[in-house]
Amino acid sequence: MNHKKLYRLYTEEKLDVRRRRGRKRARGSRTPMPVALRPGECWSRDFVSDTFGASRKFRMLAVNDDCCRENLCLMADTSISGAEGGTRPGCACARLWKPPCIVSDNGTEFTSRAILKWAGDNGVDWHYIDPGKPQQNGFIESFNGSLRDEMLNEEIFDTLDDARRKLALWRYDYNNVRPHSSLGNQTPAEARRELEQFEGSAHDALAQTDD
Repeated sequence: MNHKKLYRLYTEEKLDVRRRRGRKRARGSRTPMPVALRPGECWSRDFVSDTFGASRKFRMLAVNDDCCRENLCLMADTSISGAEGGTRPGCACARLWKPPCIVSDNGTEFTSRAILKWAGDNGVDWHYIDPGKPQQNGFIESFNGSLRDEMLNEEIFDTLDDARRKLALWRYDYNNVRPHSSLGNQTPAEARRELEQFEGSAHDALAQTDD
């Protein structure tokens, strides 16, 4: 049966092929790009991928604090959804405070109904960067570049556990050992502690003034 006869039969029987519609995606905030002035005000999220063993793929969910550049979560697994950084048991992000704002790209992991339900239930404003403009999420993109150049391109992972162990060591070095020029040659952990101490001192001074 050629396509002409098939078309004629479909027309005679008044048949129709249902057109597949594009998947509707939920969209979060499109407000101007938030500026984090204190630790915990705004997080950035993104995914990075690599392989272990015989070319088995795995993904890493990176979550950073935009204010002090500290990496809060670097979770590796063969399958990770966008919401699991805040909900999976044992993940660092599940044990930390919920930030007022999260910034991410428009990937399917971050535009699902599930992720916006999680954000709504926890009072988190989810901010999406403009499509095709990764520079709007520059802090996490810079982190991803360092992760790729210093770890993923230099190491061969035998197993997923091996990858997790090496990523944990690199993450500790990134947060606590290596100074960052953008932070005045402080480590992210030092910058966070200094900002928290300053905020605490300012709060105490304001309380004494009110008394």
